[in-house]
Amino acid sequence: MLKTGIIIGSTRPGRNAEQVAKWVYDFASKRNDAEYELVDLKDYNLPLLDEAYPASFGQYSNEHTKVWAEKIKSLDAFIFVNGEYNHSIPGALKNALDYLYAEWNNKAAGFVTYGSAGGARAVEQLRLVLSELQVAHVRAQVLLSLYTDFENFSVFKPAPLHADNLKTMLDQLNSWGNALKTLRE
Repeated sequence: MLKTGIIIGSTRPGRNAEQVAKWVYDFASKRNDAEYELVDLKDYNLPLLDEAYPASFGQYSNEHTKVWAEKIKSLDAFIFVNGEYNHSIPGALKNALDYLYAEWNNKAAGFVTYGSAGGARAVEQLRLVLSELQVAHVRAQVLLSLYTDFENFSVFKPAPLHADNLKTMLDQLNSWGNALKTLRE
């Protein structure tokens, strides 16, 4: 069965990503086509990239990198849940992506983002980075507005239409994830 990590892509205090990721997890876990787990960047405590060699060499020297690499290697697909920070992705997420290379390759990704423009610009940036890491990203995405999907910009209350978007994204992610899994095997 496909193993999908729901990556909480923010580590800042007061973040909205955790409650959004739990919503994704609760929704996705009702399906029977994949196993889902929350992967919180906060739990990995990755310092700013501190490996001596480029990730493409696969020569990790730090224990935190090896632990992170094992987690990502164990997954077949990803759902990135993050806000949009200054028209881009959170720095902690970019840092976590940069730590690894082969562990990301030939896997699938979907996006659930939030921001003043639904996090659309963050998704654009994330698609560029993931392409370089050889991650196939699906077309469907969930874009949440800080104005209409969060009460007081902090309490997550998604509009009903987002469940349909999430279902479509999960359908695409599982199709691509399963196809790419056969490629890796």
